[in-house]
Amino acid sequence: MNKLIKLTDLNRIFKDGMTIMVGGFLDCGTPENIIDMLVDLNIKNLTIISNDTAFPDKGIGKLIVNGQVSKVIASHIGTNPETGKKMSSGELKVELSPQGTLIERIRAAGSGLGGVLTPTGLGTIVEEGKKKVTIDGKEYLLELPLSADVSLIKGSIVDEFGNTFYRAATKNFNPYMAMAAKTVIVEAENLVKCEDLKRDAIMTPGVLVDYIVKEAA
Repeated sequence: MNKLIKLTDLNRIFKDGMTIMVGGFLDCGTPENIIDMLVDLNIKNLTIISNDTAFPDKGIGKLIVNGQVSKVIASHIGTNPETGKKMSSGELKVELSPQGTLIERIRAAGSGLGGVLTPTGLGTIVEEGKKKVTIDGKEYLLELPLSADVSLIKGSIVDEFGNTFYRAATKNFNPYMAMAAKTVIVEAENLVKCEDLKRDAIMTPGVLVDYIVKEAA
């Protein structure tokens, strides 16, 4: 199967109302070209799952500013004032999840688990509406898995099968999000032949990747 696809050919995958995971941490390791394509498509009513909402002019922030997102599930939104404004005005629903809990919920979905037990958030607004479980006298919150229709990830080096290596901090949420969606699209900073990516460098196996887009030079 040839997974390499032109950016414009991705149009058919995206629809209004989708849930999309986006890798990256404040735009580090975020697939910028795919985000720009989504802005151009102007699809609406998106649920975005990400670590944060970046900045107004960067990454996911562009989707927020353009009014394409109806809900965000993230660990923080403070670097993007537009997210806070839209949340306060009722234009945008924001579900804040502690960063460790957020990544564990994503990992749980990718691993086929029914949820995660954590004490983080007990006694705060984080616990509202969530089931509590007591084990050996200690109380935990049951945090449910997070999955998506599509995961958008960014790879530093990607081979033609989709095996992916992330350089340094660009790894962040990307490998876990590649496990937790029906369709996974990787934006490749550098695209190489399969034999050119060493096996011990692979962080996301190509079997998880559906499409590869080569980053514009």
